[in-house]
Amino acid sequence: MNTETREFDYLTTILFSSIVLMTIIGLPVFIYYYDFSWVDWTMFVILYIFTGLGITVGYHRLFSHRSFKCTKFVEMMMLIAGGMALQNSALKWASDHIRHHARCDEDDDPYNAKLGFWWSHCGWLFWKDKDPSRFEKYKTRLRNNPLVMWQHNNYIAIVLAGLVLPFIVGFLYNGWIGGLSCFLLAGVARTFFVLNSTFFINSICHLWGSQTHGTSDSSRDSWIVSLLTFGEGYHNYHHMYQSDYRNGPQWYNFDPSKWLIWLLSKLGLAYDLRRQSASS
Repeated sequence: MNTETREFDYLTTILFSSIVLMTIIGLPVFIYYYDFSWVDWTMFVILYIFTGLGITVGYHRLFSHRSFKCTKFVEMMMLIAGGMALQNSALKWASDHIRHHARCDEDDDPYNAKLGFWWSHCGWLFWKDKDPSRFEKYKTRLRNNPLVMWQHNNYIAIVLAGLVLPFIVGFLYNGWIGGLSCFLLAGVARTFFVLNSTFFINSICHLWGSQTHGTSDSSRDSWIVSLLTFGEGYHNYHHMYQSDYRNGPQWYNFDPSKWLIWLLSKLGLAYDLRRQSASS
């Protein structure tokens, strides 16, 4: 890491440390005295899928790579879902990701895997660029999208909604204890697991796995990571054909994100699905 261009981000460090501590300490303590209800687990699954797909289909394949087009309604839903994942606004997330592809494995790659597992997994989050204007060019296209800018300006409210919603559902089911339990499981813990599933793509899928589609960078395929990330683990294929709406190009590849995009196209909600590979 080049400390001349980066400085420690105390706010992000405190925020993510709080999420980790509440998940690995708060949950076990709560379980010792109480228990999670079927409502808590149902909300956990629903929000994990909703926010996870908001990142993979929305932030990644739609806003970063423009691998398909869709209606404004779908764009809005993806921006809300992705915002609830607490992975920054689409403007910041997608511009970082565009830069990652443009400068992969170089100093300007935000999650440069050559700096090791910890850095590429989450360490990069705790060090912010001293001069972010250097990378403004990666935001130009995104700034031209009014919905992206709306989400960027209302990002904190969307994040809070993703945490308050499970509390309200739990409270309606079982009072204050129900609200707390649903908040801890479907709010905090769900955020922790969705975050780390995304981080695995930046770390594991650049350090371990197969490179059957190309060796021009450190990207690798991992079907195991795909199980956790709605198909994002076919990362070597993605780096070679980054505008393809599919990360798993074969019909048998586990890629729920491509299936959702395909389904949206059949419903008339998405169109111009892009394919890049020679096997298209």
